[in-house]
Amino acid sequence: MSNTVVGMGVGAALAWAALVFEFWGFLLMAVFLAVGALIGRAADGKLDLRGVRDALTGRRSSS
Repeated sequence: MSNTVVGMGVGAALAWAALVFEFWGFLLMAVFLAVGALIGRAADGKLDLRGVRDALTGRRSSS
């Protein structure tokens, strides 16, 4: 599946949430989509969670 198709699906899901659940539902769905994307990237091995934690706590910079 191409990135364009995935982006269209995400956009459709967010548009549906905005129409059905108004602003707070839209915001909550966007947060859940972002968390799901992070979990998916970590499961695929494309995201180092220790590196993210270290960068957020100031132990290591991203550069």
